[in-house]
Amino acid sequence: MTPKEIFETKLPEQLKTKGDDVTKVNAIYQFIVTGDDGGNWWVDTTKSGGEVGEGENADAKCTITMTDADFMDMVTGKLNGQMAFMTGKLKIKGDMSLAMKLGSVLGL
Repeated sequence: MTPKEIFETKLPEQLKTKGDDVTKVNAIYQFIVTGDDGGNWWVDTTKSGGEVGEGENADAKCTITMTDADFMDMVTGKLNGQMAFMTGKLKIKGDMSLAMKLGSVLGL
């Protein structure tokens, strides 16, 4: 599985199953995944079931940057998000409190 598959298939399905719970966060996230399997995606939690798109979203309140390998390790549970942040593998720009809510929303 690649980050592209996560953002285009797995994540939209997970957000839909959460329905209105997604809107509790009420923010747009920007993801910048570097490396051969990287890319830019955004996740919108302002509407029921959320929305995921490729590219950049100017309304994002929190930007998360990490390598494709570290992203996949985090998604598969091999890398803890807080540990990734503390070791510099996960970089956050913008609202830090939104980053802390991300794991519960994504359910990854």
